[in-house]
Amino acid sequence: MNRLLKNFAFTAGLLLTVALVIVAVAAPILSPFDPDAQDTARRLEAPSRGHLLGLDDLGRDVLSRIVWGARISLRVGFSVVILASLIGVTLGAMAGYFGGWMDTLIMRVTDILMAFPGILLAIALVAVLGPSLNNVILALVTIGWVGYARLVRGQVLKVREMEYVTAAKAMGARSPRVIVLHVLPNVMNPMIVMATLGLAGTILSEAALSFLGLGVQPPTPSWGAMLTSGRRYLGLANHLAIWPGIAIMLAVMGLNFLGDGLIDALDPKYRKEM
Repeated sequence: MNRLLKNFAFTAGLLLTVALVIVAVAAPILSPFDPDAQDTARRLEAPSRGHLLGLDDLGRDVLSRIVWGARISLRVGFSVVILASLIGVTLGAMAGYFGGWMDTLIMRVTDILMAFPGILLAIALVAVLGPSLNNVILALVTIGWVGYARLVRGQVLKVREMEYVTAAKAMGARSPRVIVLHVLPNVMNPMIVMATLGLAGTILSEAALSFLGLGVQPPTPSWGAMLTSGRRYLGLANHLAIWPGIAIMLAVMGLNFLGDGLIDALDPKYRKEM
């Protein structure tokens, strides 16, 4: 742990990530105002002592909406990473361990999905299903599991030939037991790193979909939706776009730093492979 804390990227990323989680969890306490309360008479008011980050185009407190927007970002981020990793790990482990037609089928599906730009496929899926938080999660899971599957398959192909896996088979252990107890624990380090970096990418993707009007719908606070609203007033009240942009930048930067530090700590060889 001391080695990790001496790593600047890991320490900075850990501090930013912990701060993000605290803000999201304690939003009802930290939020100075109701994020949906409107004071149209003071709309577009600049930052002041009463409203530290100013008011938006409907007279709502920008700081309160950023604080509550952290909840949306983390909810989408963790939901997508958990679901995508579960699907990807399961299919990747099956493809790498059993091989044959199962490997061919799973890998061809991943090839098809990876042939499309991820964000464009997500936009198409949400446009068909309709803009909502659950549909955003579904779309991002659909494009997100393939990376986990390919990574796990590659790791399992190496691990399945190890002596301890062969010994477990010789002792009569069934395939599910071998995969769960002997194969997967030895491929988890790169998975942890990928999940951390994937969380950052998911937050960015959610913000992009909300920016396009395909994500969380008003009046629910979302950093991407706040950017969309703020871009119309860049010349008049640029604080509407600056502060949500900074929030997205800090969240993504913190998770990327954390993932970079974990690469050094958990799997130094993984950096070379990347």
